[in-house]
Formats: sequence, structure tokens, C-alpha cells
Amino acid sequence: MVEIKLHDIGEGMTEGEVLTYLKKEGDHVEQDEPIVELQTDKMVTELTAPVTGTIKDIFIAEGTTISVGTTILTIEAADTAPKTEHPAGEQPNHRMPASHRADRQSSAKQKPIHVSGPKRIIAAPYTRKVARELGVDIELVEGTGKNGRVTVEDVQMFARTGESAAATMAAEDATKPAPAKEKQTSDDKIDEAIIPFTGRRRQIAKKMAQSIYTIPHVHHMEEMDMTELLEIRKDLQADVSVAAFFVKALTIALQDYPIFNAQLDEEKEVIRLAKNVHIGIAADTEEGLIVPVIQHADQKSILAIHKEMKELMAKARENQLTPKEITGSTFTVSNVGPMGSIGATPIINYPEVGLMAFHKTKKMPVVGDNDTIVIRSMMNVTFTFDHRVADGGKAIAFTNRLKALLEVPQSMLIELV
Repeated sequence: MVEIKLHDIGEGMTEGEVLTYLKKEGDHVEQDEPIVELQTDKMVTELTAPVTGTIKDIFIAEGTTISVGTTILTIEAADTAPKTEHPAGEQPNHRMPASHRADRQSSAKQKPIHVSGPKRIIAAPYTRKVARELGVDIELVEGTGKNGRVTVEDVQMFARTGESAAATMAAEDATKPAPAKEKQTSDDKIDEAIIPFTGRRRQIAKKMAQSIYTIPHVHHMEEMDMTELLEIRKDLQADVSVAAFFVKALTIALQDYPIFNAQLDEEKEVIRLAKNVHIGIAADTEEGLIVPVIQHADQKSILAIHKEMKELMAKARENQLTPKEITGSTFTVSNVGPMGSIGATPIINYPEVGLMAFHKTKKMPVVGDNDTIVIRSMMNVTFTFDHRVADGGKAIAFTNRLKALLEVPQSMLIELV
């Protein structure tokens, strides 16, 4: 019997949600055939059958979030497929009675049963890291998350008050007076729509909370004159997006200021400067925010960046990005100008050090040479950076370097590959 488990398919992935089974119990499956769809923190992916055989037992219900290492289902390998060897002393799995399977499928939705022996703590590695930093014994914290999972908020509450959020809520509920019973008429009922807080939306929320709780965000804002760049783009008569120029200019500025193309390793107390520039492009899709990555953007021309960006955006809209295409970014760009934004304070794509947001470009009267009023195409940008890694002066210098490249785009010619 071959067990199919949730394995780590991305950087630091700790859990995933079972979305849809493509096969049911009793179905025949070929080797490498997709059998189940999963939602990770970044994408929807498929698990495939490692052997040819028959689906025997499905243990996890659709819509359940499970941790890495959890057995999802089992496959009875066909005679022609290699048999799974069992370690010495371990007995092979036998088909579980239907009643037991039902219990196992619903277990994810039930509160963990307390048994004697060592307490099993369900918590992500990041949550455990926060507990260590705050000096909290995580075994003393009662989790309020799904399946009793200990969350970052639980640890922080325990550090402040000496008790978990669950205990605090229980105490508050116990002291509340019983609500007076009132007859409710049909006019009193409130109509509401329910949106499930699952899948990518839930994963985005966790990632944003992790970033904002961990990184001291500072936002530096600047305005840039895009008139010359737009004229050059028009003269070229080429199908190249303005965003491709933004990315290329950023790669040059990041090579001059590598502190923003880095990651902070707090445990080892070092700042790791990335050797290459891999630019993440924040993409707004029907499923939510996702960040495809232009690998080695510093080694590519503006035209090559444009073509790759276009392909990645198309894949993002169709939910067809591969794990390789959404991992490894060293710096993120948020090009929200086309959507009408004139300013924002974005959250950094953890564990990166910086994010640059490009806002709407619009024509404005500007005081030019000899105090004359001229019409120029002006754009606001917001540079968000990690204040643990760099200070304001360095951030301003980095932004000024980007500004010089974009306002005088001819200066990029000596940098192009």
C-alpha cells in the first residue's frame, strides 16, 4: 500500500488545503496521473500518483487544511508496479473500516482529544520562532486556530497576559450576562452573504500578518517625471510596456544598493545579499494576489523582461503558474498605476527587504526652467523598506538613483545587456 502525503512543494510551506479529488475510492489510476488538487500559500497545485494502481482509502475531506506530512490517501499498487517496502517490524496498512475512515475524515474539523503522554503542539515553524523570541513555552499556549493550532496571535497574547487567547475568550464568555431573550420578527433578521475564508485568501492573510508583525515598515514617497521615458517609448514604436522599463531601472539601482536585494537572517544574525536580482511582480487575479517572478532580471534586456512579464501575467490570470515561477524573488514590484492608484503604503513580501510601488502617471503643470509653467507626465512612487536592515538615508539614495534612471532613460543605455 502506497501512502500519498502532503509534501513540501515550496519554500517553507507548512500546510495546504485539499481542494478537489480528481479520483474517488475504487478508481484505477495510472502512474503520474493527477489525483488531487491542493491550495498552498501561493498557488493551486496537483499531486500525482507515484504508481499505477487503485485508490483504496481517502482520509481527508475536501476543504480541509492539513500540515506537511499528513497522509491524504492510499493507493494499492498494481502487480506490475513496484511494491512499497515496510521497515522492519512495521506491518503493512490494511483497508480501514468505513466507520473508521469517516472518523478520520472528520477529525480535522474536531477539537483535538487530550490524551496522556507528551503534548503534541500544532504550530508553524514561524510561530515557534516567535515563541522562542518572546520567551514563551509554546506547550503552555492553548491554540485558537484550526485543529487547535497555535497561532502567532496566541503566542503574543500569552506573552502579554500569561494566558492564551482561548482562555481569555472563555473567561470573558463566562462573565458575560446571559442575553435577554427577545422575540425576533422577520423584519429584525439581517440578510448577509458568506464568503469562505479559505484557499489563497486565507494564505494571503497569513503571509501579510507575518510580514507586518515581523518587519518594521517604513514608507518613502517620491514623485518622478515620466515625460522623457514616455516619449522614448513612443519613438521606439515597439510593443514594450512601461513596467518593463521600471523593472530594468530597478535592477540597476539594486546592483548599486544591494542592501535592498537581501534577506535578514535573525537566527544567525546576518544579512544575506543576493547574488542575482529576481524581481517579483505583484499580480491581481480573481483568486487573489500572487507574485510571479522574473528570474535573473538583471541579466535581461527590457524587451526580454517585457515578454516574460506578459507571459507570467497571462499564466497568473489562468492559475497556471508553476512552483518555480512563483518562488525565489529578492525584491517585489507593485505596478498599481494602471488601476488608478495615486498612493499607498504596501506591505513587504516577506522575507524580502523592500518593495517598490509605481502609481498612476498623469499630466500636471510643473514649474520648469526660468520659472515657466510646463505640462509634464508625473508619477508617484512608494518605496517600502525594512528599517531593521537599512535606514532612511539609504532608502532615499536608492530611490533617487531609480528616479535619475527613469527621468533620463538614455542613461540606462550604458547599463543594458
